[in-house]
Amino acid sequence: MEHTIAEVAEQTGLTAHTLRYYERAGLLDPPERDWNGHRRYSERDVSMLQLLTRLRATGMTIAEMRRYAELCRVGPATFDERRELLEEHRRQVKQKIAELQTDLALIEYKISVYTGVEEVPAAMVGLPAPDLARP
Repeated sequence: MEHTIAEVAEQTGLTAHTLRYYERAGLLDPPERDWNGHRRYSERDVSMLQLLTRLRATGMTIAEMRRYAELCRVGPATFDERRELLEEHRRQVKQKIAELQTDLALIEYKISVYTGVEEVPAAMVGLPAPDLARP
């Protein structure tokens, strides 16, 4: 089944402009064209775009996404390299999640201060003491 650029934009949450950019940036092979030159995306294109969207949302750079796409084009011989690239990205995502959890714990603590609870939320246990001064 083939999809128009509007359909793919709706399915992926990307704009038509971003879809064209991904094509120019080498993240996606140029899609087939119909008789009047309009792009026709395959199911495989849509699947790749959905993955690229998640990778970008989790902080992968365009250059890293391009590398991943290039490896996919080569085929199964690159499975190990693709796995390594994704494992490194997973490590970075987990690190970012841990940092965000620490940030959230501080926010929760400050909320407890402002509501008069004044006890350290469970998320703060074991973390360095934040600035305890009331503003």
